[in-house]
Amino acid sequence: MTPMDFYKKYIDFDIRDYVSLINAPTDDKPMWKTYTVKYLGNVIGGKDVKYLNVDLDTMKEAAIKQMKDDVPVWFGCDVGKMFYRDEGILDTDAFDYDGALDTEFVSDKAFRLDYYNSCMTHAMVFTGVNIIDDKPTRWKVENSWGEDRGHKGFLVMSDKWFDEYMYQVVVHKKYLDKKILDLVKQEPIVLKPWDPMGSLAQTI
Repeated sequence: MTPMDFYKKYIDFDIRDYVSLINAPTDDKPMWKTYTVKYLGNVIGGKDVKYLNVDLDTMKEAAIKQMKDDVPVWFGCDVGKMFYRDEGILDTDAFDYDGALDTEFVSDKAFRLDYYNSCMTHAMVFTGVNIIDDKPTRWKVENSWGEDRGHKGFLVMSDKWFDEYMYQVVVHKKYLDKKILDLVKQEPIVLKPWDPMGSLAQTI
């Protein structure tokens, strides 16, 4: 069986209908532009990986729309940060490093990306979200590390953690408005091979 035969027999969706959104608030990546990473592709003659850099509200809105149709959302994040593994909790308040070390850590998301203190390190899927007053407060995450991690393989992510360490979601184009879809058509800016936006694809 060839790869194309496998795809036609077992895959019941067209991957070309999906769009990759990132949130990288650094000066070298203006919002609403598309990007790719040099040498990232692993298929000769294949299409380049393309990202559209969007704000967090756009990313969350698209993810929530897709989950409301009972479709999980694939995402990339920096899983090692503020992660209480045994309990399966991703929360910016999971550990009090400031209090323990009697100092104040003030780096923001852009700073951490610029200095490679943070990057995409792991992919998982969202399967649910808790919403209060039309705002997400926490996200249900399905991981791939077995049922002995978290709650039978599921994690809970606070919305604050999403803001700080979430970098990428992949959603169906029907959950994006025409303005966003038009922006996706832009010619992508080519990032350096070592850019943090390419780190996840380089590790899997």
